[in-house]
Amino acid sequence: MKRLNFTLDSETVDLLNRLSAQWYDGNKSQTVRAALESLAAHAGKQGWIVKGYTPARSAATVECHECGSRQAKGNLIFRPVFERSAGPSAIQSIPNEEWVECASCLETKQV
Repeated sequence: MKRLNFTLDSETVDLLNRLSAQWYDGNKSQTVRAALESLAAHAGKQGWIVKGYTPARSAATVECHECGSRQAKGNLIFRPVFERSAGPSAIQSIPNEEWVECASCLETKQV
């Protein structure tokens, strides 16, 4: 065990006191550990992220992954390009189902 010396603002101290009393029988060290583990799990989540999209023509009728709109055979669709990375939106595995997005949904995304 190691003692750390740092300063917290009063709102953070109040939050720490509330959470530790409610969930960890007043154990502030355990409360801070749980908060840090939660942050690490969400911020550094390993998996696959969508790096970008590549245009394609649909070979059959498909549905947009985002909005569910039907895209007829021959329509311009966009397929995601996955990259192994870490981040809050990372998924554990690349989906087995066909994942395409329509132009309308893609225009509203920030990739």
